[in-house]
Amino acid sequence: MSISGDQNNPYGRPQPHPYGQGPAPQNPVPAQQNPYVQQPPPQGPAGGYGYPAAGTPLGAPGPPNGTGRGMSGWLWAIGGAVATSAVWGSLLFATGGFSSEPSPDLAGYGYTGDLCADTSMTPFENAGLKAKASTGTASKDANPQHSGAQQASLDIMWCNTSLEKKNAGSSDYSSIWLSNTATLHKKADPAPEFADSYRSYEKQDASTGYRVEAVPGLGEEAFLVTRKDDGSTSSSSYVILGVRDGWMTYQSTWSNYTSSSSSSKQPTADEVATMLKTSATETLKRLQNSRSR
Repeated sequence: MSISGDQNNPYGRPQPHPYGQGPAPQNPVPAQQNPYVQQPPPQGPAGGYGYPAAGTPLGAPGPPNGTGRGMSGWLWAIGGAVATSAVWGSLLFATGGFSSEPSPDLAGYGYTGDLCADTSMTPFENAGLKAKASTGTASKDANPQHSGAQQASLDIMWCNTSLEKKNAGSSDYSSIWLSNTATLHKKADPAPEFADSYRSYEKQDASTGYRVEAVPGLGEEAFLVTRKDDGSTSSSSYVILGVRDGWMTYQSTWSNYTSSSSSSKQPTADEVATMLKTSATETLKRLQNSRSR
């Protein structure tokens, strides 16, 4: 069968390039004079590859150089790579490989169910103070009192102790509380907010005012907050020491009230600050590398 012209040759007419305008051919040969001209892969009804064009007779030559089969294999290879990547990504998510949560830096500190047992009371005892005797056998009457809670985001430990002068007389009235709290932050770094949480005391509108100062040598950073109120019939003091070491925060709070009729001399705010810093130094050593108990 002879080829009479382009109008009767279904493969002689140039086909649109599937990826846009292709480069101009060099030394073009008229289609009717080139029986071996390579044709682009025929388009299927849906515009895909690997299907004969509509109206192409059965037995017509397929895509040259195995184009349809090669394209299909290439697409299968891409699909396999994507599937493998999806499975690998799922495994990483399941094992935390892609987790956006930072790893907590607990600096060797551990949880203890009895913070009071690890709290150093030596500086207070050296100052002539002791824990008041318990008033009953119930847990609410115990002195000191400890508590703690382990949660997904925080492990918190408390110890509250009521103190009195060792040589206090029956007519003396004073109330001295020492409260210690240690917190292990397991989900969020407390560093960005730690300093501001104590510096904020300076912004409060109080007639007596607060003094906030940095304390070197304790953890990564530490602050001392001091307030002292003097009245005609009583005296009181309020001192806070805050320490951050990694993602562990520790706070020791002293508050006392003494009546004017009391003959016992109470420690000054500066003396209290020294006791808190000395106690915290030893307590934090005990908390490091501790185990749950």
